[in-house]
Amino acid sequence: MTFSLVARCAQTGMFGVAIASSSPAVAARCSYTRTGVGAVASQNITDPSLGPLTLDLMGQGLSAEQAIADIVQNQKFTEYRQVLAVDKLGGTAIHSGPNSLGIWTQATGVNVASGGNLLANDGVPQAIVDGFQSASGHIGDRLIAAMRAGLAQGGEAGPIHSAGMQICDHVAWPVADLRCDWTLECPIENIAAAWEIYQPQLQAYVQRALDPRVAPSYGVPGDE
Repeated sequence: MTFSLVARCAQTGMFGVAIASSSPAVAARCSYTRTGVGAVASQNITDPSLGPLTLDLMGQGLSAEQAIADIVQNQKFTEYRQVLAVDKLGGTAIHSGPNSLGIWTQATGVNVASGGNLLANDGVPQAIVDGFQSASGHIGDRLIAAMRAGLAQGGEAGPIHSAGMQICDHVAWPVADLRCDWTLECPIENIAAAWEIYQPQLQAYVQRALDPRVAPSYGVPGDE
């Protein structure tokens, strides 16, 4: 019921997750990034605790592969879970438990990993990886290109209703955390539309947090 990718930008060190599902509010349960550490997607009969746990392990110095191996060894019910990770060096790892739903598969590349379950076909994750690697520009643009590629390959077996994209950079909070929690239209395109509006303002929002004295105008009545 879900397809996603985790990724690292080799030029900037930013991390990102993008995800879509037939379930509501998928990004609220499944997307995790941490500055200087990595990105994780935890999906398929989701245990949201696995995202922070995997990031904690990578923050302690484990690679994505080592962190995922630790999760599989030490956490319960991992035969039902699908967990994707990318680390600060661009290493990737995926665990897909044998009880993952429907057609499930995964694909990895340098700086990017994709997995899914209840897919229309087993080519979707590879299309997502290829879409990310062939795209250019901001990591947000590349995440959206990758998700569109997965959707074009067939996406989920049924209609998708929610999606999200989270990006972290050099500050302690995500610099972008865009979600479409439910729609009967295409949630990936809803995220793409939100990103088109949000991207030009992204650095301004960071600056407002770091030093509001020199922050750009809010552009509202009474603001100077």
